[in-house]
Amino acid sequence: MSTKIIPTQFSRTDEGIPYSTLFDDVYHTADGGLGQSRHVFLAGNGLPLRWQGQARFTILETGFGLGLNFLTTWAAWQDDPSRCAHLHFISVEKHPFRTEDLAQLHASWPELASQAEALRRHWPALTAGIHRIHLDGGRVTLTLIFGDALDALPQLDARVNAFYLDGFAPACNPELWSATLFAQLARLVAPGASIATWSANGDVRRGLQAAGFVAERCPGFGGKREMLAGRFRGTVPPSPAETGRSALVIGAGVAGTSVAERLAARGWQVTVIDAAPGPGHGASGNKAGVFRPLPSLDDNRLARITRAGFLYGLHHMENLSAAGHPVRWGQCGVLHLARDTKQEGKMHAVVDAHQAPADYLRFVDAGEAAQIVGWPVALGGWWFPDGGWIKPPSLCAANLAAGGERITTRFGQTLDHLERIGEEWIAFAPSGTEIARAPVVVLANGVGIRAVSQAAPLPVRSARGQVSHLPASVGSAPRVVVCRLGYVSPEVDGVRCAGATFLADDDGTELREDEHRENLTKLDFILPGYAAPYDPAQLDGRVGFRPASPDRLPMVGAIPAVSIAEKITPLADIPRQPGLYAASGFGARGLVWASLMGELLASQIHGDPLPLERELVDAMDPARYLLKPPRPSAGSEE
Repeated sequence: MSTKIIPTQFSRTDEGIPYSTLFDDVYHTADGGLGQSRHVFLAGNGLPLRWQGQARFTILETGFGLGLNFLTTWAAWQDDPSRCAHLHFISVEKHPFRTEDLAQLHASWPELASQAEALRRHWPALTAGIHRIHLDGGRVTLTLIFGDALDALPQLDARVNAFYLDGFAPACNPELWSATLFAQLARLVAPGASIATWSANGDVRRGLQAAGFVAERCPGFGGKREMLAGRFRGTVPPSPAETGRSALVIGAGVAGTSVAERLAARGWQVTVIDAAPGPGHGASGNKAGVFRPLPSLDDNRLARITRAGFLYGLHHMENLSAAGHPVRWGQCGVLHLARDTKQEGKMHAVVDAHQAPADYLRFVDAGEAAQIVGWPVALGGWWFPDGGWIKPPSLCAANLAAGGERITTRFGQTLDHLERIGEEWIAFAPSGTEIARAPVVVLANGVGIRAVSQAAPLPVRSARGQVSHLPASVGSAPRVVVCRLGYVSPEVDGVRCAGATFLADDDGTELREDEHRENLTKLDFILPGYAAPYDPAQLDGRVGFRPASPDRLPMVGAIPAVSIAEKITPLADIPRQPGLYAASGFGARGLVWASLMGELLASQIHGDPLPLERELVDAMDPARYLLKPPRPSAGSEE
């Protein structure tokens, strides 16, 4: 999938209809876009009747365009007292609009003003990949995929109830009406799936029929005599059996509370178990952690997952705040300085190659970097204006608060072992007494996962990290987070965090002078001369133990039930522990991973469309290590 997203350039016809200069076609009929959406896509798919009384209903659209079909569908769903409990809307767009252009276009439909304003408020950065947006109190989920549909749809994991085929005309954009695309739609169908399009083209109809859809011509909208509508008549895999909607989450750090909140948002009853007296202890107990993505020239898996995690994390914290559960964080920006002139050139090349929006990422030279930091620096690097620091315990507390009565906490309870009895997992304390039970368990207990026998196949390593706390005055430099083989935060509650060390398989809990010295050496490398006033023998700090994975990617998904597998075994064929999942291996990037990993795991458990591409989900599958030898883990904050 190409990483460069080119925003659409539009104009208007003499009649005032939005028109694409890229595809030489209009975005909707001259008879009215709103009427077309209602007649062709809603009525053509038997909506709202077909979603009524359902727990959830999923729609896939092949061209988001102005967002009119989504807005019309959302408004119809809001107006229907018998609506489904949850509406999922998935849409692909190769050339999305800028927010300011959407505002101008949406003004034509004042009856959709409230929905349109909410959409624009949450409009994602124009970067490649899947963007998940929760709207209407979380009851409506919009999954926007920016990129080419032929690249994106094979990576989508969803069960779709209704399809909106709304690309530009086949003569203008033939790829969106090809046999290849129709085959992907057929792969995604749920039982009884319907399809509708304004096109009555004979090749389109025959192509759909070859893919298993029976689409008939029926009256079109306005001046268009005919359209196509129909159902999928091919073989549909059965839906997976649903478990009782209750789960145990072991661990109340950023990983565990993120999973708990996302499951609770889907109506699950969740019991969170942790040996600590409250949330956000352990590896999630630091005063301030770095929140930013990590780009690469080849846009590798680490880069793509951190980008998705960063953007979803921003959205998640906005939603928590809107719900009255604000997270303690500072969106001050993150400056990632180059290590040397060679890396500086590479960082500049990354920005030039991807051409990401400037409010997401831009390159700054040493002069501008020094102005941003308020301190002389040797080289330039990446500037993330929307990045910053997060106080992890506050994110943990906000997640639990957002879950409300659906989340029960069991603090001060140590998990000794798990047993599967019948259809339930039972968590036992060291005394042998039962703590809680449920059909589903998520192990998000950091390095403690290594003591759970069922998780033995996972190569989780413990990485000791010591952060140094430097006394700091309000407003002192740096007022942004700065990274360069380490990091330093702005002042937070009179303290500046600098670090961190990364020592694998070191279980010592004490503060060490030599690690303070190491952190000060890193600090001096970041900001020359800055560390001089600090005595490593006098510093305070904190030690935490991060669960690290050999390939630097998280371990998120169902835990394998075997410890050996043939190397050619497809991941899907590896036996799994029933109802047992992991959210581990976050290493030093827990804050950028956690919110999206919570959404991913909750989507897997609940059977929702996944918020990441299939190849990225597979790259984080806990069973991947059965098929390849683990690589050494990097020991760097970068």
